[in-house]
This record gives sequence, C-alpha cells and structure tokens, in this order.
Amino acid sequence: MASLTLDWIELAAIIGALQGLVLTSVLARQRTNRTANRLLAALMATMTIYLAAGPYYKSGLIHSYPHFFAVNWQTPWVFGPLVYLYARAASDSAWRFTPKALLHFVPVTITTAAMMPYYLMSGPEKIATWERWSVEGVTGVLAYIDPFKYVLGITYSAATALYLVRHRRDVEHNYSNLARVSLRWLFWLTAGTGGIWVLVTSLKIAQVSTAIRDGHVAIAMALLIYGIGYKGLRQPEVFQYQTAEYPAQKLEVEPPPRMTEAATVAPRYERSGLGDAEAVLLRESLLRLMDRDQPWKESELTLPDLAGRLNSTPHKLSEVLNSQMGQTFYDFVNGYRVREVQRRIRAGDTRSLKMLALAMDAGFASKSAFNEVFKKHTSQTPSAFRQAVGA
Repeated sequence: MASLTLDWIELAAIIGALQGLVLTSVLARQRTNRTANRLLAALMATMTIYLAAGPYYKSGLIHSYPHFFAVNWQTPWVFGPLVYLYARAASDSAWRFTPKALLHFVPVTITTAAMMPYYLMSGPEKIATWERWSVEGVTGVLAYIDPFKYVLGITYSAATALYLVRHRRDVEHNYSNLARVSLRWLFWLTAGTGGIWVLVTSLKIAQVSTAIRDGHVAIAMALLIYGIGYKGLRQPEVFQYQTAEYPAQKLEVEPPPRMTEAATVAPRYERSGLGDAEAVLLRESLLRLMDRDQPWKESELTLPDLAGRLNSTPHKLSEVLNSQMGQTFYDFVNGYRVREVQRRIRAGDTRSLKMLALAMDAGFASKSAFNEVFKKHTSQTPSAFRQAVGA
C-alpha cells in the first residue's frame, strides 16, 4: 500500500475534489433548472477528476491502482464546452440540449481516440509509461495534440463572455427590471474559468515546471469549486426568457390609429415589416400610453406586455424604440421611473418618505438597480441630486 504523504497544495486539491463530488451529487438531483444543473454537475464531476489526479500521482497511488492512469488527461478538453453550454442553459430556460450540442464534444472524442492505446495497456505498462512521462513529458501524437487544449479553453471562455454580453443586450431590449434575469453569476463563472485558462497558458509559455504549474492550477480550481458551491446553489430558477421574436398576446385596449392606404405601402423596416408611417403612429400611441396609464410603475413590465397593450407585436415595438428613440426597452422604461423620482424629490416628498420608497413607487425593484439606473440617466447619485435641488 502506498504511503500517503501530502503537502498543503495536495490537501487543498483533495478538499476541493471532495466538495466537487458533493456538488455533483446535489446538482444532479435538483428538480429545477434541470438542464443547466446537470451541465454544471458534469463540470463539477470533471473538475473533481482533475483535482483528484494530483494526489493520486504524487502520493504514489498509481503503483497500487494503475488503471486510473491518464483518466484526468481528457478533462480539460470538456471544461470550456461545459461552461459555455451551462451559460446557454442557465440564461435561457427555453434552451435545450439537442444533438447539435454534441458537436462541442468533438475535440474530446478525438483526443479520447488518441488515448485509447494507453487506456488499454496493462497495469505494469501504465506505470512504466507514467514514469517515462514524468521525466520526458507526453510523447508521440499526444505531444502535438496537448497544446490545443489551451487554445480550446481560451476560445470557449471568450465565446462564453461574448454570448453573455450579447444576451444581456437582448435582455435589455425586453425587460424593464433585470433583478430576475441577472447574468452576474454567469459572468463570474466565466471570468473564473477564463482566468484559470489564462493562468495555465501563461505558465506553460513561461516554461514553468509541471509540478509548480499543476500546483497553481489545483489551487485556482479548488477556489473556483468553493465559489461555485457558495454561489451556484444559491441561484434562483432560470427565468422564462422572451425576446422580441415572440408574438404578443392581444389585449382589449385602445388600438393605435388606423393605417391609411398610403401608410401601408410606405417603406418597411427590414426585420419587422414595419412601415415608416406605422412606426410614427406606433411611437405616438406608445408615448400617450406611457403618460396616461403609467405602466412603467409596474416593476415586472416587459416588452411583450407593453406591445400587447398597444395591439402591436414586441418586434415592431422594439424597432420603434431602437430606430426612432435610440433606446433599449430597459432604458426607455427606466427613464420614466427616474424622471418620476426626480419630480417627487423636487416636490419635497423625501421629507416624509425614504428615497427607496420613492424608487419602489416608481417601479424599481431594488435599491441597487435604482442607484445604478439613476446615475446612468443623470450622472448623479440620488442623494447628490437631492442636495443639488435643495430638497
């Protein structure tokens, strides 16, 4: 039996691996966000295998259990795809894991085929191969394949970040309150995994020794798993994401003015089929509705909701906001909320009510969102604005 002599880095890796094992079990049994949680569980499982490999080799357990040799070699090839697919599933509840998603695992399939001769070795052959690799590094075709995992990891980190940036922009075109659709956790996870890839790639380019490089990566990955344990399980159920492509439900409300024949043959917007004259009338109807009914006071107001009240479609309304007003739905609605708070501050309402109460009355869902949006629209904090107007 091999003697287990571990340093603090290996101990941290073992603790991280154990936590990863627990997270894998918990996430796999979650009944909400099933697709997202199962992808995250798969990520935790592969990270657990990767972290457990360090103590396995350094403690000499390979001599007693050689058949686990090189199992961890495949795991870095799936980190990037799993994070990317998890981001897709966690940010959009309509997303499904289809056969097309399997294309993301083509690289690991290829590398698994390249590794098969080593997996099929006998125990003594695996021990001899490990001892040779410990001195010379991987050899043969594997030596040519190995560097591509760094390229793959960084590429997927960049692709995930780009997807989230675009997704947030789409969300702002459809929601007036981002509290339930916050992507902060996903940005955090993407930054964490991307940071690890940058770290390990930099150490590789700097030709830092394998032992030191593996130690750095193990600590970083263990910290990431601790973070996922703290944040990942605390996330609410993913929202039912809607975009301007979804048809609006027709409601019994005052319709916009009828289109004239000239309006129907006017030039049309390329994506929504909205004519210029119709766009002008829809804009006028929108502004009347916002002033008369003040729907912006509803904290959960969405683009489909507002389009339905105008007997229009989300896509047409989105075109009007973008082309005629130069704003996203999020900025348009929150502009009304900010102006309402400003009006009440000037009226002296803060003498009897707290600033947060004014914000909630205006339709904001949280103090942090109110402060962020107010400063974006006025270049001042709410308290600074209050002092400026002497209220």
